[in-house]
Amino acid sequence: MGRITLGLAAQWCGGSVAPQYADIEFLGANNDSRKIQPGELFVALQGERDGHEFIPMALERGAAAVLCTRLTGDYPAIVVADARRALGDIARQERKRIGMKVVGVTGSVGKSTTKEMIACVLNGTYRVGKTPMNHNNDIGMPMAILAMPEDTQVAVLEMGMNHFREIAYLASIARPDVAVITNIGNMHIEHLGSMEGILQAKLEILEGMREDGRIILNGDDHLLWNRRKLYPIHTTYFGVQNPECDVQGSEIEETERLLRFQVKHGGFSFPVELALEGQHYVPDALAAVAVGITLGVNPAMIQENLSQFRNMAGRQEILEAKGCTIIQDCYNAGPASMAAALQVLSNHPGGRRIAVLGDMLELGVCSQAEHYCIGRIAAEKANILLTYGPNGARMVDGAITGGMPGSYAKAYTDQRQLAEALKRLVKPGDVLLFKGSRGMHMEKVLELFLEET
Repeated sequence: MGRITLGLAAQWCGGSVAPQYADIEFLGANNDSRKIQPGELFVALQGERDGHEFIPMALERGAAAVLCTRLTGDYPAIVVADARRALGDIARQERKRIGMKVVGVTGSVGKSTTKEMIACVLNGTYRVGKTPMNHNNDIGMPMAILAMPEDTQVAVLEMGMNHFREIAYLASIARPDVAVITNIGNMHIEHLGSMEGILQAKLEILEGMREDGRIILNGDDHLLWNRRKLYPIHTTYFGVQNPECDVQGSEIEETERLLRFQVKHGGFSFPVELALEGQHYVPDALAAVAVGITLGVNPAMIQENLSQFRNMAGRQEILEAKGCTIIQDCYNAGPASMAAALQVLSNHPGGRRIAVLGDMLELGVCSQAEHYCIGRIAAEKANILLTYGPNGARMVDGAITGGMPGSYAKAYTDQRQLAEALKRLVKPGDVLLFKGSRGMHMEKVLELFLEET
């Protein structure tokens, strides 16, 4: 990681630092005093709790200094008007100082997996850094940049949003050389009003791009494909269904826990094998292939790296417990990813297929209809449906309408009650899917289910 002095960081963000502390250096940044590492800059943010309350704990745990809006004692600190903005300003300058290339990744579905696949494809050709887990907002992404080693050649940065101008802000910090948009779905429609609004919010990533930057878009997404005349230069389209895409996936085959397909680009073609289940991963992999080709990675290296790819924790992890197969996919959920996960469940050999589904959040006026539709899909793909959350009853309604017996579909509003019911229900050989939006914490339901009585 790059060592930054408090004096330099204060210049970058317009803050002030006491002269006796100006030469103190920090390595990375963290806004969680419980997770602060020795030598990091503690960022005292105002949230549900005032971050200034945790300054003593952060210093006790080895924080080198503090980024704050007021001093509560005598310690190394940069004092600013807005700590969140100052963190972004420092990250913006550090990105510039390191001089690495940046691949920015956004989209409604699959951006985290795509980010991981891109980093995997580039590894070995470049020294690669990436945003960890869900560090994709105006706090997490700047902290990820400040954690990059000084010799990083390419940083793969995920960019998420809930409202307009959030991605524009992240792009102003990251200044992507390559921008990837995975797709446009209806997640966050509650705040953005329409699919066109979601498209406009995602396209904000282009505002921070360099003039010679490359754009990589999903050509199977009609909203993105319809923009092709606006971005005729330096744009690569990937896809499965659209034969005009520059990077195409075809001949898709699924076997137990393996996904194979053919990649075609220009005059050459090569096979890819992934240790994943579900055809919905093919577009993510094609986006990664497109980035690899754009940045000059040898196709043989792309093949080899993707064959070694393993998804993030909580993303379609396959567990064996209590005599059952468990698909843990609790990282996040929207209508498209929920339908894809149910398809994976239906493809699994074994006994009964049990879907344990939490609410999908931020769908606004579409929420009732989307939860009902997922219930209908669950009736086709699963034998039993158990739900958690305020919209769970709507999923149950959809499942019963779709033909699932009422005794096999039930909604819960308490996680422990759901887990206890599941314990009584499950038999050896059953296949279980746990999935829901991040805020539903479906991993806790799984933990309670696995807990010994």
